[in-house]
Amino acid sequence: MTQKHTTPDGLVIVDKPSGFTSHDVVAKMRGIARTRRVGHAGTLDPMATGVLVLGVEKATKLLGHLALTEKEYLGTIRLGQNTLTDDAQGEITSATDASKVTREAIDAGIAKLTGDIMQVPSKVSAIKIDGVRSYKRAREGEEFEIPARPVTVSSFGVYDVRDAVAEDGTPVLDLVVSVVCSSGTYIRALARDLGADLGVGGHLTALRRTRVGPYKLDAARTLDQHQQELAVMPIAEAAAAAFPRWDVDARRAKLLTNGVRLEMPDEYAGSGPVAVFDPQGRFLALVEEQRGKAKSLAVFG
Repeated sequence: MTQKHTTPDGLVIVDKPSGFTSHDVVAKMRGIARTRRVGHAGTLDPMATGVLVLGVEKATKLLGHLALTEKEYLGTIRLGQNTLTDDAQGEITSATDASKVTREAIDAGIAKLTGDIMQVPSKVSAIKIDGVRSYKRAREGEEFEIPARPVTVSSFGVYDVRDAVAEDGTPVLDLVVSVVCSSGTYIRALARDLGADLGVGGHLTALRRTRVGPYKLDAARTLDQHQQELAVMPIAEAAAAAFPRWDVDARRAKLLTNGVRLEMPDEYAGSGPVAVFDPQGRFLALVEEQRGKAKSLAVFG
């Protein structure tokens, strides 16, 4: 009798390679984990590398809530060239000598793009406009506008400014930057907007995501490493790392799993999703405080 393969419920932290879409990584992980139930929390552009959080089996129910957490990136912005996609994968649409741009001007431009800002996503992005992906409209040559939306850039720092010469001979500046931002922030849009503010154009030439919420690059493994030995972070551990923890007694645990809305302690008011654990340390549910009661977002117990 053959033993049925069971994949544990949990998160898989992947160090995404360049050239892969997030969907490519999910497809590859379905083969590695031998399950169809795989999803990801927040996409990464094909050019980008770094932390991509995947959920397998029951943990796929956590992903929508994890996608909303803060992200951290290291990247390179090239000043002096605009591209169709705001990154190095698109064709160059304009070139301007950027060698005279000062560090003071760069810092002033970055200050304008830090904090709570309104950002227009890149046209070649997965944003839906009237139900159609923006990149599909762009590829078909449509003229359209994407509305600006609020994002938060908690920090935007420049580590290094390097003089360079582009392939077409244009003197450019390459900025090595770090960004901490809210979900939904486009780093290539920051590159585009910084270049526009400085009057020379700009695009992103490299991007590495170093953190998604509490999950950092040191916990990520390549697809090849996962192929050799799949590393799954147990769902209870993943939930405890990402959300406030609420330990309940056995009576409350039973009520909760039977669909009863428990009274929630005041300390969780307005804190967003909260992970509920029973006395044995089992992860029961993700709940949210609503008028003093625990509204279930996803049940696991």
